[in-house]
Amino acid sequence: MPPAVPLLALGLFTMVTSEFLVGGLMPQMAEDLGTSVTRIGHLITAFALAMALGGPAAALAVRRLRPDRALLALFAVFLLGNALAALAWSYPAVFVARVLTGAAAGGFFGVAVSTASRLVPAHLRGRAVGTALQGVMVGTLLGLPLSTLLGGWLGWRAAFAAVGVLTVAVAAATARYLPRLEPTAAGRGHGGGVDAGDGVDGAGIAKGTGAGEAAAFRDPRLWAAMATSTLIIGATFSAFSYFTPILTEVTGLPRELVPLLLFGYGAATVAGTAVVGRLASSHAVAAIVAGLALNTVFLTGFALFAASPVPALIAMAGIGLVGITLNPAMVTRVQRVGGAGTMVNTAHSSFITLGVVVGSWAGGEGIAAFGLRAPLWIGAALALLALLAMAPAVLASRRSGSPAGAAAVSASGQI
Repeated sequence: MPPAVPLLALGLFTMVTSEFLVGGLMPQMAEDLGTSVTRIGHLITAFALAMALGGPAAALAVRRLRPDRALLALFAVFLLGNALAALAWSYPAVFVARVLTGAAAGGFFGVAVSTASRLVPAHLRGRAVGTALQGVMVGTLLGLPLSTLLGGWLGWRAAFAAVGVLTVAVAAATARYLPRLEPTAAGRGHGGGVDAGDGVDGAGIAKGTGAGEAAAFRDPRLWAAMATSTLIIGATFSAFSYFTPILTEVTGLPRELVPLLLFGYGAATVAGTAVVGRLASSHAVAAIVAGLALNTVFLTGFALFAASPVPALIAMAGIGLVGITLNPAMVTRVQRVGGAGTMVNTAHSSFITLGVVVGSWAGGEGIAAFGLRAPLWIGAALALLALLAMAPAVLASRRSGSPAGAAAVSASGQI
């Protein structure tokens, strides 16, 4: 794997650390800014919505730049947002900072995934994307507890400042070591080449060209694949967003133990992503279907046995292994339909982020109506719905009838 791919993972780690930063600093920020914890929680939603809605606009703004320059431009906006948060004098200032960082992170995700795909041969794309997305998982594993710890020692502003310092370091490494790839054909218009492995759509238009990437968005299969990703992520985040109150108030575990358990959950996501990343290129649909089936079982088991520590913790670890870890397979599936262009990947990241928003919102509404087990049942229902949505892809794969046929189906975007 080219060294530039782990470098992209480090960039994604930086973005995710900032995304989840507020979660561990809510009481401090509320007291210092003279507002409520609920309003501080809205800063998380602001980041996610800015990532989902502003990410495509950010990616569109840098689409004509070389990938290294595009990433550096997004790093600059991200740095500005974190600096504003560290120096913020009021809640509205922090809110603006979160919108800036969210939009930059959304654009960065699309450019980084597209670049990772271009750095390797087509048959290694799933593995390259999986490696890059390890930055997201490690950010979930380490970014939040480390930033929370730093915020506890030096104050919440220091945590944002630390992310700013990390941003400068990773941006400098990106400028120095990322290969100078040419802008994608989608960024240059019709005059550019086509990335290997992008293929052609049903009309014979190369997916790597501007016309091909635009045509991809007219294909209902692309929208179906991205919507399924929303359900997959929503299923996990419906539960994950409320693990702490469930573990303490339903399972009855001491609050001091929860950070360690969340660390174990994060470790499971890292391990699961490594496995799915290796399977994504050749078995994307099978990996998604198997993961969803298992996640449905784990979420249902957690809901049924949440009051019993041992089965609850086993189910929690299982969700970590097969939940958001399906990201590499999801990305591979979307790229097979729409190509590996930046706009397709950025739009997909918006659908993924929408899953975070939908899952956490639905889980919260479920708690208000039915109690703390509700997010687990909602997650199981979303996972089952996503599994049903995969039926056309499974049927298309079976109709291929042979490995060669499967490759042909995959190349044509049917799965």
